[in-house]
Amino acid sequence: QVQLVESGGGLVQAGGPLRLSCAASGNILSINFMAWYRQAPGKQRDLVASITAAGSTNYADSVKDRFTISRDNANNTLYRRMNSLKPEDTAVYYCSCNAVGKHGFLLGYWGQGTQVTVSS
Repeated sequence: QVQLVESGGGLVQAGGPLRLSCAASGNILSINFMAWYRQAPGKQRDLVASITAAGSTNYADSVKDRFTISRDNANNTLYRRMNSLKPEDTAVYYCSCNAVGKHGFLLGYWGQGTQVTVSS
């Protein structure tokens, strides 16, 4: 079993920066794809940014040039730096990964989410 724990959310003023972290723990053999999703009230959960084990990244158009995703493979940690935050970035942000646990199967996992609120 793999556990994901997000941290770094909170209240920030528009235009400000914020960094989120996601630590993976448990019986992990390898972590492949890692990603950040977000869900605003009343809306579906959307993919914001993703990164492969090799470091290839992909971003939603709404956050491109403002968000940077990175990962520390040695410590199984995912990061996201957010700059120039806008009120429309307000959402619960979820960390997700595809990982192989000691059972040998590739499964998807989710964190519990962290609230980011951007005030205007």
